[in-house]
Order: sequence, then C-alpha cells, then structure tokens
Amino acid sequence: MNAFRALSYRQQGLLLTGGGALIMSPDALLIKVVGLPDAEILMWRGLLSALGFLLIVVARHGQGTWHAYRRCGWTGIAVSLLFGLTTCGFVLGNQYTKGGNVLMILAGSPLIAAALSRVFLKERLPRRTWLAIGACMVGISLIVVDDAGVGSWVGNGFALMAATTLAINFTLCRTRPGIDMSPMLTFSGLIVAVGGGLVVTSTSGLSLPPPDRLLLVVLLCLFIVPAGVTLLQRGPLYLPAAEVGLLLLLEVVVGTLWVWWLLGERPAPLAFVGGGLVLGTLVAKGLYERRLETRLRPPEVAAREGAAAVEGRSRAALERPGR
Repeated sequence: MNAFRALSYRQQGLLLTGGGALIMSPDALLIKVVGLPDAEILMWRGLLSALGFLLIVVARHGQGTWHAYRRCGWTGIAVSLLFGLTTCGFVLGNQYTKGGNVLMILAGSPLIAAALSRVFLKERLPRRTWLAIGACMVGISLIVVDDAGVGSWVGNGFALMAATTLAINFTLCRTRPGIDMSPMLTFSGLIVAVGGGLVVTSTSGLSLPPPDRLLLVVLLCLFIVPAGVTLLQRGPLYLPAAEVGLLLLLEVVVGTLWVWWLLGERPAPLAFVGGGLVLGTLVAKGLYERRLETRLRPPEVAAREGAAAVEGRSRAALERPGR
C-alpha cells in the first residue's frame, strides 16, 4: 500500500484501470465456455457479482460501509443503472451477433467518452491521447476483421448500448471528483439479477447449472467481475473518462489471447499485428507520459513544495492539449 501511495496520482490511475482490464480479460472466454442461456447468465452474473461487490465494500470501509454508499448520492444511482445496462448490452451482444462486432463497437467507447467529456465537462485531451485512441481503434479492427461481418442488428444494437452507457458512466463519475462510485456497483448487479431472474422464472424455470459450469460461473461472477470492475470503476477518480476507456482495450487484446491459449482458436495473422499495435501504443504512451511526468517533478521541487502540490502540477501539465 505504501508503494502504491508513493506513485503519482496518474500512475495510480493507470495501475488501477490497467489492472482491472487484465483481471476482466477472461470474461468473454468464460461466458463462452459456460454456455448458459442469456437470461440465466445475466441472473447469476448479477446476483453473484452483487454479493462480491458488497463484500469488497465491507472489506474496504468496515463500519463506514453505509457512508460509502450514501456519499455517492443520486449520481451513484445513475451509475448503477448505467452499468447494469452495460452488463446487459455486453452479454446479449455476444449472444446475438458475432464477437468481432461486439469488440469493434466497444472499441468506440473511448471516442464516445472523449466527446461527452469535451461537451459536458470541458475536458480537453492532449493530442497524444487522440492519436492513441485512433491507433488502438485500428488495432482492434485488425483483431476482429475476420469475425466482424454484418452480424445481427439486434446484437450490434446491444453492443452499441454497452459502449455508450459505459462512456456515460465514466463521464458521469468525473462530475463528482473525489467520490468513489464503485460501491454502487452492488445495486447494478441486483438490477441485472432481477431482470434476468424474471425472464428465467417466466420461461424455463429456476435451476442450478451443472456442477462443472457452476464452478466457472462462481469464479467469473463472484470473484473476477467484482474485483476487475471495482478497479475499473475507480479509474475516473484519477484519469479522464476517455483514457479509462482506452485502457479497457487491454481486455480485448488479452481476452483474445486467452481464447487462443485455452480453446485453441488461433487468431489470424492480422490479429497479431492488431494486438501488437494496441499494446505497443499503450506502452509507448505510458512511457512517454512517465518521462514527461519525471521531467516536471525534479527532486528539489518535490522536497520543497511537497508531494501533493507537485502531483497536482504534473497532472495539469499532462492534460494540457497539444503536448
């Protein structure tokens, strides 16, 4: 924890968001392996993830758990509704259209977030961030080019809903600086669980998945989703919404490698090029910003003015357009 606090504000955001994306990378793989009907996977995902989110909040805040929920206010309620829609859009998109379509549409989330932040929050992104978004979208397009196709308009619509609501979610979090909205993910899980449960009980009836599938469902929904999404939801505390969305593309690249490794679905040669482009862009951007940040924080200034003041100046310089 001390090592984490020793990092700059921006570095903490990169570590949290990137870590969350990597934890979430087996998501699509496990959904595919489990193979449950869409309503059932939504119900179990919502119910178990809500429990996982609650356990994380209690572990983090202890006796201050109720206050952690209260301080989110009406913005937190909106965040929980939006993330519930994101979950439904992602799962149903993969059910009704090709996986490549879903990934390509989700890759547009950083652009949507950038536009929303520019209009509503007056956040101006540096030129390097726009270039990184463009390069990563090209990379994602190369990854999914063999799987994209026309697909289903219904599935494409769900994927677009997921990308849009995710971008709105991260942008909305930026309107309450310093307020951690991740506790409200508990309610988003309950919303998804209720919706999926109503469909299940009205059609096939409620039943437990087979034991082997149940273990995978518990692994995904009780552990992976709560841990990964909690870190991702904390990203807007440290980074602009568009950059949080940009780091989410790590999930796409690493998730493709999971499928190749465990299911033997070898990506096309263009997918390797695209994945390398995405990873290379994110690494190059991170190294450049680390160098810029180091240059703007000489040791003598840090000793004289204190870490907090230097951190604020570094963050402002990093977000200055045109650098």
